[in-house]
Amino acid sequence: MAVSVTELTEYLNDLLDLKIFAGDHSNNGLQVEACAKVKKAVFSVDASLELFEKAADQKADFVFVHHGISWGSDPKRFDGLVGKRLSVLFRNQISFYAVHLPLDAHPKLGHNARLADMIELKKRKKFFVYDGNPIGVSGTLSSPQSATVLAGIFEKELDCKAVIFNDAKKVSSVGIISGCGGLDGVLAAYAEKLDCLVTGEIGHSCYHHIKETGLPVITLGHYCSEKPGVLAVMEKIEDKFDLDCEFIDIPTGM
Repeated sequence: MAVSVTELTEYLNDLLDLKIFAGDHSNNGLQVEACAKVKKAVFSVDASLELFEKAADQKADFVFVHHGISWGSDPKRFDGLVGKRLSVLFRNQISFYAVHLPLDAHPKLGHNARLADMIELKKRKKFFVYDGNPIGVSGTLSSPQSATVLAGIFEKELDCKAVIFNDAKKVSSVGIISGCGGLDGVLAAYAEKLDCLVTGEIGHSCYHHIKETGLPVITLGHYCSEKPGVLAVMEKIEDKFDLDCEFIDIPTGM
């Protein structure tokens, strides 16, 4: 079955409510229009030449990712790395769609919602304001668990290797921020008196804040924490349009 690229992108725009994040640095939505009809769509986390070449090998017409190729006013020129990427897309008539913050924040299909599902988080609330809107989720566990137990659940679900800070007590309330929660995420979890923060990655600047607050923090890897939403959207598109869809896994190890 085929669907027009216009119908598919309009559906995605509405599904992910792109207008809420008008200030997102990512230029969310259709970033490259190179075909009229879509018969096969591939899904992945990051835009890359490797992804586009694999999509071409699989005769895909459409690529969906979380991290796109157009951010702010970039690209300014279409040579070099940008030119190589675009060349593969246009030569193979592959349209390209990217969605950033809306896919973090979506209450059902978003990365954070799906991560919360994995640990059966209850009494969920919006958490961690970024770009003027909350993108994370917080809530409570059915029963107190150690950070090690929670990390084990994520490791099994995501096939990742979690890193744990401050695993000295059982936790009941958890905040989740996919990708890079960073220092702002650590401080937000501490300010809201949450027992634990789950995120993709943190930086050097977080170390002493985590140590001094005693806040248990679980990092899953940026890439692994941002697969769930992509997979959820793929399932939705498969069901809605009966398209041939496939996830292309290109882990970064980060």
